[in-house]
Amino acid sequence: MSNIRLTVTYDGTEYSGFQWQANAPTIQGKLEEALARIYGQPLRIAAAGRTDAGVHARGQVVNYQAPFPIPVERIPKAFNACLPRDIVVVAAEEVPPEFHARYSARGKKYSYTIDRAPFPQVLLRRYSYHVGEPLEIEAMAAAAALLQGKKDFAAFQARGSSAQNTVRHLFRVEVREYPREQLLRLFFHGDGFLYRMVRLMTGSLLRVGLGKLAPGDLAAALSGERPEAVGPTVPARGLCLEEVYY
Repeated sequence: MSNIRLTVTYDGTEYSGFQWQANAPTIQGKLEEALARIYGQPLRIAAAGRTDAGVHARGQVVNYQAPFPIPVERIPKAFNACLPRDIVVVAAEEVPPEFHARYSARGKKYSYTIDRAPFPQVLLRRYSYHVGEPLEIEAMAAAAALLQGKKDFAAFQARGSSAQNTVRHLFRVEVREYPREQLLRLFFHGDGFLYRMVRLMTGSLLRVGLGKLAPGDLAAALSGERPEAVGPTVPARGLCLEEVYY
């Protein structure tokens, strides 16, 4: 058997998340349906991350054990012939037997897109969160810097998290403006993320930008001194899994 790694991009709007569910459309479900059509038997995939309902991906990584060989250059086309148009396999390669999309990963990069136009940009409504008020970008960048490093992010996990270890290493948090497009994008690079951690951090950073919190309040939130400084959880539609590091 060959171990095949896929890079997958998808629009998560119409899906109840990545992970398979019995009575709801999911990314995993569609990928495994395509696998069954290609190989003529049910097969399971492993994924680098289980994105929530409505979250998108440019660089999700999955792997599966192929029961018989297909030239890797033909695999993306075979998948895309079986998948809906909002899920696309963009790359395939054979990897060593020990490779696992989740457990071999060294980190991930997420982005969150904020629409800063005076009125919502209709063509971006599925992929961004509209904030029409002015934002203090320098204050947001200062607050973002306080989130960087190896820390206990227990304060920035949503209810329902099953994580026993809440220490994560955020390598970098970036705040980037795109004036021409009237967009602001936040980038989070880390070795792992807790349940809804990025969306909660984005909510806190936006409150800093709106002048409702000071940058130092995020450090106090991390330490547990200011739990009210956490969040809110921003909508899923602005979040995208950009890349998985190996």
